[in-house]
Amino acid sequence: MIKLYEFAASGNCHKVRLLLSLLDIPYESIMVNGATREHKSADYLAMNPLGQVPVLVDGDVVLRDSQAILAYLARQYGEEQADFWLPNEPAALAQVVVWLATAANEVTRGPNALRLHHKWGRAINLVEAETITEQLLTVLNQHLAASTWLAAAHITIADIALYPYIALASEGKVDLHRFPAIVAWMKQIQSLHGYVSMAGIDTY
Repeated sequence: MIKLYEFAASGNCHKVRLLLSLLDIPYESIMVNGATREHKSADYLAMNPLGQVPVLVDGDVVLRDSQAILAYLARQYGEEQADFWLPNEPAALAQVVVWLATAANEVTRGPNALRLHHKWGRAINLVEAETITEQLLTVLNQHLAASTWLAAAHITIADIALYPYIALASEGKVDLHRFPAIVAWMKQIQSLHGYVSMAGIDTY
């Protein structure tokens, strides 16, 4: 059985949990003890030398990085839907990659950083994080006003990659009601069969 090493409050872990549930893939959740810095232990660093969550173990396959894990799950377990979740067509595939990069860059430095600051007191460059967040949400809202989903005519792992930290934005003192297309997009995701939520995500 797949093992997912995770933190309960991590948006990066939640995106993996969400795709596992949407694909109806059974797995074992293994909560990593952040308080004791279990993710920096020798055993954990043997799985992920960066000492970060999530880590997914599927037999001999050991993967770090939530975006990479989403791609693996789509290809390995999407079955006849593999091309649905991660398109093969070059332009569509490139669009997915664009948003995966956005999840790793602007989302991390914007909404995620604000959540770390306001929820846990992490020291950040607040002005920079607020500026990045505003630009990101403006671009995302404009895109979703013209397109139902991020990278294709249907949901893909691009949507799953961005969803958690956008949906957790209120914990970073970000008001999403100013972005109606983003709210509509989140409603669609939350209405999917197999959808799972996490603490801190508002239901729309």
